[in-house]
Amino acid sequence: MPKLDPAEIKRRSANSLVETLGLEILEAGEKIARGRLVVAQRHLAPNGYLHAASVVALADTCCGYGTYADLPEGAAGFTTAELKSNHMGTLRAGTLCCEATAQHQGRTTQVWDARIFAEDRPEKTIALFRCTQIVLW
Repeated sequence: MPKLDPAEIKRRSANSLVETLGLEILEAGEKIARGRLVVAQRHLAPNGYLHAASVVALADTCCGYGTYADLPEGAAGFTTAELKSNHMGTLRAGTLCCEATAQHQGRTTQVWDARIFAEDRPEKTIALFRCTQIVLW
């Protein structure tokens, strides 16, 4: 399964939520995807802490690009069937990183797990995420 070209990722992300939120996908393919997000005011909830939706957007995007890169030959695309996140920490500034890994890659579904953490403190887990993708034919 080939990795996606960074130019392809940038092209596909143009004029989407990915671009609007400033999500950066660093790599996708071969059962892994990595991304990052430099936290800005727009990523915070009204209480001044990181909005859970910002974390989910990063995780879901990484898992989505990983799924896209690893679609079975002949598949038309995919759609998310289910996602879940558990949040254990927060940031008010800095950079969030995400590492997503495929747990299952079948003909009809893929299951991905992601760990979101602080770039300057990789041991600081912000959230754990899991999603199930339906492969479309």
